[in-house]
Amino acid sequence: MFGMIGNPSYPTYQVFLSAAIAALITGLLMPLFIRLMRHEQIGQQIRADGPERHLVKQGTPTMGGVVMLFGVVVTCWIMATWTSEFTLVMVATLATGSLGLLDDIESVAHGRSLGLTPAQKMAGLIVISVAFCLTAVNQASIEPLIYFPGGLAIDLGILTTTLKLGGVVIRIPWLYVIFVFLLMAGLSNAVNLTDGLDGLAGGCAMVVMIMVAMVAFRYDKLDLAIFAASVAGACLGFLWHNCYPASIFMGDTGSLALGAAFAAMAVMTKTEVTSLVMGGLFIIEALSVIIQVASFKLTGKRVFLMAPIHHHFEKMGWSETKVVIRFWIISGAFAALGFALYFQLG
Repeated sequence: MFGMIGNPSYPTYQVFLSAAIAALITGLLMPLFIRLMRHEQIGQQIRADGPERHLVKQGTPTMGGVVMLFGVVVTCWIMATWTSEFTLVMVATLATGSLGLLDDIESVAHGRSLGLTPAQKMAGLIVISVAFCLTAVNQASIEPLIYFPGGLAIDLGILTTTLKLGGVVIRIPWLYVIFVFLLMAGLSNAVNLTDGLDGLAGGCAMVVMIMVAMVAFRYDKLDLAIFAASVAGACLGFLWHNCYPASIFMGDTGSLALGAAFAAMAVMTKTEVTSLVMGGLFIIEALSVIIQVASFKLTGKRVFLMAPIHHHFEKMGWSETKVVIRFWIISGAFAALGFALYFQLG
């Protein structure tokens, strides 16, 4: 597709152009979507137990992730070659985004900050991650191995069941299936938990996906690099409208999709471990919630003033913009560290 609008002899140019196109599409279409959401009176439901300063955000248009995903799809349709690997990553991202959309719709319909039940979300993530993993292994020739910096590799295919269905051989590497589920579900929920301040999740995801695009490019997977750059570009276009004070939120449609895209790219580039370092800020956000809940249940005491941890710093008196910018810096440091560790993989 790209040959119609540029010279494919310059792959770096293709990657950067993809980011720019996605940013423009998302940034230009978002005002129309915001007006539509306001006209239909579809707005974000704010946690009743959240910081009091956030109550003014009640009713802010949400589900901006719909426009972000549209920008990614259109950009990739123009720029990328739809290989099996690329298509699989795109489908996993859109499927998880659709799950998030259902959650957003449920939340808006019932006028509360909670949408689908945890069990419903988890069931959806199980189906998506298992289908993604089995397709990656059997159709995209992804080996059930995970690599660590320093050359260590662990084979998670030691417990594999082989089935023959109508002449088609299907391998089910049980340990790797579980690992991919934990990776995809964990990162999707981690990004979702991070999405609590104006510009926080979008900015952090943009930084991380830029590094992911660099990994894919060096991995000689131009189609995947274009995808990651498109996601980063969509985040950039979204941030224009999501920076403080936000005119729109991405909703679970965006946050779950971003986490799934990150996880799917990690699997396709065999950087599952180093990607956890790149997304270290997301991991910290998720761990803060786990620690807070565990501490309160076991001791009756809270470790943080409020979880996720970005609210802890708000409670300490930091302004919302100070928390966001400093978390962007931390996210960038983790992303750079993960990219450096990538070169140490076996």
